[in-house]
Amino acid sequence: MPDDKRRIEQLREEIRRHDWLYYVKAAPEISDRQYDKLMDELKRLEGKHPELVTPDSPTQRVGGEPVEGFPTVAHSVPMLSIDNTYSPDEVREFDRRVRAEVGDRKFHYLVDPKVDGVAVSLRYERGRLALAATRGNGIEGDDITANVRAISSVPLRLRGDEFPAVIEARGEIYWPTKAFNDFNARRAEEGEQTFANPRNGAAGTLKQLDPNIVAERKLAFLAHSMGRLSGQIAGRASEIFKRFEQWGIPVSRGMSVCDDIDSALEIIDNWLRRRGEVDYATDGMVVKVDELALRDELGATSKHPRWCIAYKYEAEQAETTLTEVEYQVGRLGTITPVAHFEPVQLSGTTVTSATLHNFDQVERLGVRVCDRILVEKAGEIIPQVVAVVHEKRPADTKPIRPPEKCPACDGPAGRDEGGVYLRCTNPECPAQLRERLKFFAGRDQMDIDHLGEKLIDQLVDKGMVRHFADLYKLREDDLASLERMGKKSAENVHSAILESKGRGLRRVLAALGIRYVGGRVAEVLAENFDDMDQIAAADKEQLERIYEIGPAIAESIADFFSSSQGRDVVERLKAEGVDMASHRASAGGGALAGKTVVITGSLENFSRSEAEQAVKSAGGRCTSSVSKNTDFVVVGADPGSKYEKARGLGVETIDEAEFVKRLGRG
Repeated sequence: MPDDKRRIEQLREEIRRHDWLYYVKAAPEISDRQYDKLMDELKRLEGKHPELVTPDSPTQRVGGEPVEGFPTVAHSVPMLSIDNTYSPDEVREFDRRVRAEVGDRKFHYLVDPKVDGVAVSLRYERGRLALAATRGNGIEGDDITANVRAISSVPLRLRGDEFPAVIEARGEIYWPTKAFNDFNARRAEEGEQTFANPRNGAAGTLKQLDPNIVAERKLAFLAHSMGRLSGQIAGRASEIFKRFEQWGIPVSRGMSVCDDIDSALEIIDNWLRRRGEVDYATDGMVVKVDELALRDELGATSKHPRWCIAYKYEAEQAETTLTEVEYQVGRLGTITPVAHFEPVQLSGTTVTSATLHNFDQVERLGVRVCDRILVEKAGEIIPQVVAVVHEKRPADTKPIRPPEKCPACDGPAGRDEGGVYLRCTNPECPAQLRERLKFFAGRDQMDIDHLGEKLIDQLVDKGMVRHFADLYKLREDDLASLERMGKKSAENVHSAILESKGRGLRRVLAALGIRYVGGRVAEVLAENFDDMDQIAAADKEQLERIYEIGPAIAESIADFFSSSQGRDVVERLKAEGVDMASHRASAGGGALAGKTVVITGSLENFSRSEAEQAVKSAGGRCTSSVSKNTDFVVVGADPGSKYEKARGLGVETIDEAEFVKRLGRG
């Protein structure tokens, strides 16, 4: 026990350090795989000793229970919006107003990228995250602490010990470029509406009542200002941000300090060309007086501080000619029209293509091949065709028509029931197979290292892999016969494929490509079923009774397992020895093996996360809602509606003392 306790503390500090290196310093020392191994070891030890779990442990970012709503909280210092301008002359006028108040005193400007995200305030008390709130109306906002705890770049505990008792870091929660693009691509593949831009996506995500969804979407945070600070930390904002970095709070690496407004405008102009280098959308730059004492003197209007101004860039558009439209086929058969056009420069990058999303969008735009079109980057990230320049339409344009057959396999194509997406309905389509295999082998699914896109293309082209299960039939000699594959590379790929057999139920479910079943839904299913056979035997009504499984998801799962294709995929994988068990019942000694438990109210000796971890460690599972399938409800002080629902359904309710006994703790 003492050794485990020391190792737990050691792992926590090591993981926090690597979080700081990754999110604040942008200088990671270890790979994602090595980081995951540290986290897995910590989870295992905390599962073994749930009494040692603390709220600020890196494992506690995501709570097990969705919140029931967002209470409103008052800001200790108002969160005012910033006055905007699109004119360099108005920025100079701002400088003249500041200098009229400041006189001959020397001061500096702090120039910072304007992150296109959701404004929030993070409050730390004695170094621990105590509250996260949206801007709201500037005076009060929504308490989104549970969701923000799920964001990896937000430290739950500050580094070191030399910080004030209260620190409020204010900034933007944003959706990093790659994570946003990947998520949108998955939504399009699954026939769901995509987000228009990262800011809308981040705002929608933070409104979710389930922190697990926030964690899955991989949002991030950057600080750009401060609220209440107890004690005098420094005289200039730039100095405070250096302290923020030391404490583990991420700040923008595009932040600059300059002596005058000419230098500030030069930085603004330079950033317009550089903003494609960062992983977040920016729509301008903010110019702020750096000296805090002068900020106090300058004060604020009822809406805006007088010591700062935001210069916003005009949305950059380019006119070009649409040369052709290509039809791409995704892993679920979705046929997507992609526009190819003459190269144009947007936000510092050369753009030659953009998705047209679907054929309804083609019709709305009225776009034709050979048209002159306007292209811009949505949220400065995703190129999209926004309009047709009709007055410049040439005489030889060609209409863009939905294909009657799959462009990859010549198989039948048909519209979804809702009529939005066109899909190839041939299950043997090689284009779908390629995309499904890439997804199956992905890091968040079966995590088959070394099995990259080019290797998968070769395996499909040569007919060596026609189904997921064929991967597990490959021999080292088969792999070594492929182009650019030496003996050692073949050994590595073969070893990684065999290793993936043991990933378990959650990973296999996520990898199968069942519509609407991503990582979180797969996790919920693995928490509620012992193995794949149990899920296959469940009907739509049984699935719908599981918290977080709605009617559309339940129908999709039931349809998959009732189809000959779905049953065939599972049986083939099973025959190759792929592990499809959840292993949930044996996780912690079995005192609550197979039991479904709900916790309501406040417990004296457990936080909510500690109680849930104790149930899991004893082999049970925690759910967030009471149903006839619930074995018992643990009732603490001030229980909510779950207690009444349990009584109405005749479900057993127990107090904390009985809960401890059932855990086997005496």
